[in-house]
Amino acid sequence: MTGVLSAGLLLHRGTGDATEVFVAHMGGPFWRGRARAWSVPKGIVEPGEDALATARREFAEEIGVPAPAGPVRDLGEVRQASGKRVRVFAVEAPAFAVAEVRSNTVRIELPRGSGRSVEVPEVDDARWVSLDEARELLVAGQVAALDRLLGDPADGR
Repeated sequence: MTGVLSAGLLLHRGTGDATEVFVAHMGGPFWRGRARAWSVPKGIVEPGEDALATARREFAEEIGVPAPAGPVRDLGEVRQASGKRVRVFAVEAPAFAVAEVRSNTVRIELPRGSGRSVEVPEVDDARWVSLDEARELLVAGQVAALDRLLGDPADGR
């Protein structure tokens, strides 16, 4: 199975050990209090849609502000345990700041099987974190993107 393809933007600033990345905490009760509940802001690539355009659109929807302009580096695809493939694009954004995350919402059935639904934000927090912290927070399948960002030859790129 090839898995669903999503695309996302990994904003970064600083160099070497001082590198920081901008990550988002997934919203809703399922992710509350869970380990590895942070992600690159991302979303599903629709048929015929350009992956970078998807990444920019999803960033704006999930964070509430347009993605910053700047040179883009394609970090390739990473695969999550669910089988979802995530194409990650890196953008250097040293001056990027957001006062408040204003994510779009999604409707979920809660509790599952109840027939009742609630709206929850796709993202309920986002922030700059160090690479070490990002390695602990990110969904495990996305950690490889951090190595690619640094150009680690051990990651096979």
